[in-house]
Amino acid sequence: MATKVLWYHHTFINRIYAFIKKNIVMFIALIAALATAIAVPPDEQYADYFDFKTLTCLFCVLAVVCALKNIRFFYTLAQKIIVCFCNTRSSIIALVYITFIGSMLIANDMALITFLPLGYFVLTTAKKEKYMAFTFIMQNIAANLGGMLTPFGNPQNLYLYTKFGIPTGEFMQIMLLPFLLSVTIITLCCVIFVKPERIIVSHKEIKLPIKKTILYLLLFAFSIIIVFRFIPYWTGLIVIPLCLLFADKSALKKVDYPLLLTFVFFFIFSGNMARIGFVRNSLSFLLNKSTLLFSALSCQCISNVPSAILLSQFTDNYSDLLIGVNIGGTGTLIASLASLITYREYTKHQPEKTGYYLKLFSIFNFDFLFILLTVMFIVR
Repeated sequence: MATKVLWYHHTFINRIYAFIKKNIVMFIALIAALATAIAVPPDEQYADYFDFKTLTCLFCVLAVVCALKNIRFFYTLAQKIIVCFCNTRSSIIALVYITFIGSMLIANDMALITFLPLGYFVLTTAKKEKYMAFTFIMQNIAANLGGMLTPFGNPQNLYLYTKFGIPTGEFMQIMLLPFLLSVTIITLCCVIFVKPERIIVSHKEIKLPIKKTILYLLLFAFSIIIVFRFIPYWTGLIVIPLCLLFADKSALKKVDYPLLLTFVFFFIFSGNMARIGFVRNSLSFLLNKSTLLFSALSCQCISNVPSAILLSQFTDNYSDLLIGVNIGGTGTLIASLASLITYREYTKHQPEKTGYYLKLFSIFNFDFLFILLTVMFIVR
């Protein structure tokens, strides 16, 4: 009996350890939230920390993407890409560009949720898993920097666009140069670091279920309409779960709920940081020295969205602030919460290469940060 109890205890501990290891970023976010809660005890202002629209959109897109994966939609699309782009380099460039364009239309985190699975299916189908880390990192950078051109491409853009009442034409003019520079550097990286190896795969025709495919694509379009605020975001919490309950219950079970909790914990951490007097006073002083530089650097510690919210209270230089918090999305893993999505997706597929991924991620991201900051300092 005692042996059986010990076995259950050992199994339980192992499962907890495996869960923590699999969701390490969520637990880091939890620890950070709890640590700042000591300095800023919970009160009624905590309710203002959470971006419920972002969390709702994230859940809706995750659920629909799971449903599409269940009918092998991405696998089929991956086969089409391999047929159209017959070598590794052109296929990866196509994946990165799709993510780039997607971030301009459906926001950076939504683009990654949608197109990272596509990247995985393309590379595994073509048996080119050696490029998995590089492709994911380029897709991540493309999502963070591609979204900078439009007001709704990144959450921080929408906030600053609304707060300062920036005209749409002026907004796009401010972001055009860093956007074009980002496209150029990303393309060069793909050309330099990916060989044009021919892709040969056995083409196995897969017939998608027409009714379910149409339904899920309509639900996906519905999710995008919510992002654009054409309809209230809470409708997504009614329509999408209801449809999937009848069409595919397993999709709701497969939603990455730890990722949603990661966002919740980081919202608490960021909100508390913004209320710590020393942090606020220090950032006010630094912004007077250089809004562009220190807005980008602050993103490395508290992420670009909370940086935009916090720093906008201390400067009217929205042009440099806008560029800084967008460029600042590159760098550390928490510089942009969208990067957490990429990290989670990669470690899900290649957990044994986490260290390699983080090393490669840091090299490319800090290089992009340095180049973009240097050029913008010179031209401004």
